Amino acid sequence: MSTSDDLHARRLRAVRAWTHFVADGDKEADTVRPEILSSWQLSGVVSPDVTHAPLDDEGDTAEFWNQSPLQTAVTRVQDELRRTAEDGDLVIAVTDEQTRILWTYGGRVMRRKAETVNFVPGGRWDEASVGTNALAIAGRTGAPSMVFSAEHYAEVVHNWVCWAAPVFDPVTGRPLGVIDLSTTWDRTHPIGLATARVMARLIEGALPADRRTSPLGATAPADPGLTLTLLGTAEVWLDGQRLLLNRRQTEILALLAMHPGGLSVEHLHSLLYGDSSVTTSTLKAEVSHLRAALAGQLSSRPYKLTLPVTTDVEEVQRLLRRGDVRAAVRAYGGDLLPGTESPALVQMGDYLAVSVREALLVQPDPDAVLRYSDLAPYDTAVVEACLASLSVHHPVAPLLKGKLAAGRG
Repeated sequence: MSTSDDLHARRLRAVRAWTHFVADGDKEADTVRPEILSSWQLSGVVSPDVTHAPLDDEGDTAEFWNQSPLQTAVTRVQDELRRTAEDGDLVIAVTDEQTRILWTYGGRVMRRKAETVNFVPGGRWDEASVGTNALAIAGRTGAPSMVFSAEHYAEVVHNWVCWAAPVFDPVTGRPLGVIDLSTTWDRTHPIGLATARVMARLIEGALPADRRTSPLGATAPADPGLTLTLLGTAEVWLDGQRLLLNRRQTEILALLAMHPGGLSVEHLHSLLYGDSSVTTSTLKAEVSHLRAALAGQLSSRPYKLTLPVTTDVEEVQRLLRRGDVRAAVRAYGGDLLPGTESPALVQMGDYLAVSVREALLVQPDPDAVLRYSDLAPYDTAVVEACLASLSVHHPVAPLLKGKLAAGRG
């Protein structure tokens, strides 16, 4: 265990490096670890004088938590988590993939400290919100992280030390969020990071076996049928089980899902390949592989899916038609099958992106715009429209101004 003198010397070095970087503009700061320097550089949109994390809507956070498989897992192991927090006078937090805190438990002293800086459910602890911290680094890099004292960008948490480890879905490998252990800097212990890793594995092992995660932590339907995730990433689920398909097969499924009445081989070939010189025999071979993967639930003449199908593309469109822009942006994971060369899918992707953008310009919900700006960081017009609709003192305004500065930069 580090001696008191060692910790004080380490803290002094961290304070000096932070002062050189923040006050003196020394953007090299080679006296800190590379991951800290990289995070400091990302934190420039945040004032180092920020006093607390911004809070997301309480109802939205609770709804997300209640629907997340993390909630089931944490409930199953909460006795172990609470015992760890109480024995070490720690505050433990579990976040979603965007580093929004969903659940916390703290020892008596740290619980009070945590509440003063919004280290509570709904608190946003990404680097764009509060600067460098272990939760943000672990969530961004997918690797365990420790941030000690003045390695934090925000001066208000210079008295903290934090250890964080990412939590992954063991089935899909998808990141679900982060678990973080925090206490005061003078209680730094060498096993802190190892403990965070153990807690992350504990949660992963307690995830419900009969549920599968999809983007944003929601659960894939257990009902019979085909579920396609096409926005930002590509996943195909059949009756709750993930199918491992190649890119072209996923594109074919996407096109068939968008044409429930069926497609002739010639029409499907045109939508998929455009003017490319690909033979219909190649297409037929891909369809044959798909038919086998779907247990025969793909008919011929025309090609048509013969089972229930749901897609995130359809869900975003449904929410936009209903006028629920916030939910639509939450369901919108990004570009439709990024990198696709299918003319029809490129056209649909552009249509959907424009639809989401136009809906935000008409109804610039602050939380939705924050989410959207992560997906489209250079679309400053949407951020400007949102800022114009907010009061100067709205809690989200500083974050949006930071996003605007970063987008213009």
